[in-house]
Formats: sequence, C-alpha cells, structure tokens
Amino acid sequence: MHIHYIGLGKMGRNMVERLLETGHTVTAFDTSKEAREAATATGATIAPSIEELLTKGDTPRTVWLMVPHTVVGEVLDELVPHLEAGDTIIEGGNSPYQQTIERARAITEMGINFLDAGVSGGPGGARNGACIMVGGNERVYAQYETLFKDLSVSGGYLYAGKSGAGHFVKMVHNGIEYGMMQALAEGFDVLRTSDFNLPLTDVAELYNHGSVIESRLVGWLKDGYEEYGEDLAGITGSAAASGEGKWTVETAKKLSVPAPVIADALRVREESQKKPTYQGQVLSVMRNQFGGHSTSA
Repeated sequence: MHIHYIGLGKMGRNMVERLLETGHTVTAFDTSKEAREAATATGATIAPSIEELLTKGDTPRTVWLMVPHTVVGEVLDELVPHLEAGDTIIEGGNSPYQQTIERARAITEMGINFLDAGVSGGPGGARNGACIMVGGNERVYAQYETLFKDLSVSGGYLYAGKSGAGHFVKMVHNGIEYGMMQALAEGFDVLRTSDFNLPLTDVAELYNHGSVIESRLVGWLKDGYEEYGEDLAGITGSAAASGEGKWTVETAKKLSVPAPVIADALRVREESQKKPTYQGQVLSVMRNQFGGHSTSA
C-alpha cells in the first residue's frame, strides 16, 4: 500500500522503516524540520507539508497518524479538509477513547473512513513488530488487516470492535502496565533495602529464567541496572505518567469496577513528583528502556 504517514518521532520513524521493509510505499511528514531531515535516511519520500503530502500517490488515500494524543485534534483539523470520501485515517496516537468515538463519528459522516489503532511495544516494537489493537468499522478493518499484520509481531494484532475499542484496549493495557511496574519497583526496593546485600542485576536475570514473573519488564529492569548501576545514580526518582493510567482509573470508577492496584500505582507516580524515591527511579529506568523516556533527574 501507499501510506501517507504523519509523525516521525521515536515511534513514527521506526514504523516507517518497517513499512518500507515489508514492501509498502511511504510518503511522510512531521512538523519538525529536524525530524523530516532525519527521516530521509529511511528511504521514504518526505513532504514539507500536509497539503503536499497528500498530493503523492493514488486515491483513495491512507493516512496513518502517529503523533501525541495531545495534538491529534489539531492535526485532524488541518488534515481532514484536504481529504475526500473514501480516504482512510488510521489514528495511532492512543487518544482518550471517548474522543476517538466522537472523532470517528464526525469524520465518517464525511464519508472518510476512520480506524483507531492502539500501539504497544515502544520504539523497538515499532521497528521490529508491535502489538496493535484496532477499533472501527469491521469492513474497513478487513481492508487493512494485511497492513496491521505487517506491522505486528506474529499474532500481535486484533480487531477489538467498534470505534474507540482499539484505544480503549490500549488504555487498559497501560493501566495494567502501571500496576505491574509498581509491583516490580516495590519488590526490588525491598530486595535492595534488606541486609542481604543482594545482587539486584543477577536477581532480575534469575527472575527472567522460568519464574512466574518472567517478563519483558523484568528484562528491561535488568538492562537498566546494567546500564546505570544498581543504585540508579542520576536516574530521576520522579516517575512520569502518560495519562492512560489515570484514564483507566477514571473509567473503572465510572463502570463501578474496583481497581485499587492501578489506582495506587498512579498515586505513587503522582506523589513521586514532589518526593522522589528509589521506586520512582526503578519506574523511570524501565520507562526509558522500553519507551526511550527521559531519565534526567
């Protein structure tokens, strides 16, 4: 397929490389001149504006948005007037699912197709195969199933249901991630504080060989210890939150579903902004390992 791709950050540029590697043609745009220049090395055609981006390739057009959810609305406002009936937008910005439902309704009323795609796996997943959760019209999804298969690890894509479902499943995924990461942070804080003088890097490596908690998160923590040392010197103890943990807690309350683990994990991150902790450092180093997030203290 010819993909018109908007957003060339850590995720976007890597996904563009994978698209090209799997035989697709890509024309790409980013508001950042530096990002556009860096992306020329991928082999994609780089456009200087959204309007010029859309002049490339045949119609109907397929536009993949890979921008932060905070600017999705702004990008859509600029993009949609240049689209025609039959074109398709795939929104990979992990927006709040309620906003996605409203955007899908408004855009499909114009005759433009709209799919929401929650993408997990970080920059490494974008390059080597992600986990993708898709919402929207099932007929439209079927037209793009091969695309999602090409971008995913084996078995790593799912049609989740009507518009908003993809971003909803990704939101809950991130809420679960909060709880899992917090459990690891607490456990390794206990290990570190004990009087056994435990080799935390070795413990993390051990846990990732046949234990019940074997996981990519444990592996990333081990990698973080190897890179920064077990005291995590220089790593911020103020763990950032992307927003989706909060959205999950708020949604659980609306649905009258108890979610104390995710709520407590969110609270710890919020409190760490004022009072940095070793647990916050553990969270920060894991976020850095899988998502390239800043570790600056």
